[in-house]
Amino acid sequence: MRMYNDASAHTYIAERYGRRAVAAFERCRHPAMRSDYLRMCFVLAEGGLYVDADDVLLGDGWRETLRGAALKVQPLCYDVRAGCMVSATELRRIDLPTDDRIFYVNNNPIAAPAGHPVLRRALSRATDALLGEDPTPEIQSTTGPGNLTASLAAHALEVHEMGTRPDFELLFNWEATAAPRWDLAYRSDARNWRNMGLR
Repeated sequence: MRMYNDASAHTYIAERYGRRAVAAFERCRHPAMRSDYLRMCFVLAEGGLYVDADDVLLGDGWRETLRGAALKVQPLCYDVRAGCMVSATELRRIDLPTDDRIFYVNNNPIAAPAGHPVLRRALSRATDALLGEDPTPEIQSTTGPGNLTASLAAHALEVHEMGTRPDFELLFNWEATAAPRWDLAYRSDARNWRNMGLR
């Protein structure tokens, strides 16, 4: 098991990606951003399975995520009007309405072989945004699920246009594999990235 803090993450990124990536990591103003950025760097370089520390595994279904060479991510959908997430079974419906619904993929879990092009694109996109003119880029779209979703969508379009077989899979049943336990203290105080800027 390898654990990283800001200093060791800085060293890891410097050794594998160089100065530009280090500069981007240093612009990550919240621990969640740094975690997002490091996970992209790590899984892109080494492959494997990333899961949040507060997820509890339910059996051994996670082993399936390591089979094959496809990127595997969990699809999600938020219903703005209802103010809640859409169930995983609803996401399989091709007639699912799109008005007032936000479709995206989560950046937890991420399973991928080393060098997967979606992660390469996501890391490049995040790096560009962090080193751009905006001194405080928004977390979700810069290093979080929004960034991964945009990168996957662009890659999927390229794969479709080339007529090649997709090299990614959606984990519709991840809820049967792991369940989040939201009892970490920081989730309910100012340290939570969702509370940044709120008083």
